[in-house]
Amino acid sequence: MAINGRTLVAQLRDQVAEISVLQLHEELQFNPQAIVIDIREVSETKQGSIANAALIPRGILEMKIDSHSSIQQRFSNLDELAEQPIYLLCRSGARSIFSALSLKQMGFKDVYSVEGGFLAWQAADYKVSIVS
Repeated sequence: MAINGRTLVAQLRDQVAEISVLQLHEELQFNPQAIVIDIREVSETKQGSIANAALIPRGILEMKIDSHSSIQQRFSNLDELAEQPIYLLCRSGARSIFSALSLKQMGFKDVYSVEGGFLAWQAADYKVSIVS
């Protein structure tokens, strides 16, 4: 029997660690250098993003995670990066589930999907940085 995308996300949710926007906000207060990756499409990020987030659209995340300039400057190799906590942000928290699962399959150890995504971040009235 076929299932829709929402059902698939619900089924996969227990395989991925999720973090609330409140928890992420607190983490960023404690560790402003935390790795946040905004996986929304470029057109979506025109609304803004979390300060210092790496913008890597979902469609190229797996191929570009280790070559994005802001990440490449901080980590000398993929194994070092794979040991770091990584927080994935999409619009509503669904695409980040798929992305987190994919990164886990690639050997990343500490990957989180931001529950509710950018919409939840905005709803909590946290700071949004305009992306140029």
